[in-house]
Amino acid sequence: MPKIKTHSGAKKRFKISKNGKPLRGHAYKSHILNKKSTKRKRNLRKVSVADVTNRAQIKRLVPYK
Repeated sequence: MPKIKTHSGAKKRFKISKNGKPLRGHAYKSHILNKKSTKRKRNLRKVSVADVTNRAQIKRLVPYK
């Protein structure tokens, strides 16, 4: 059976943790940062786990990560 191609956009956006959960970054961190509080911007830097409803789809997009 042939190899599955990795989705180029997904490989830049997601990483898989040691336990197999997909990790994602936060949105709203690129521009218009003046009105956002320091606390909010600091929390947007952190990586979070993707929702359970999207897990199977992300694993399909990034099969070999």
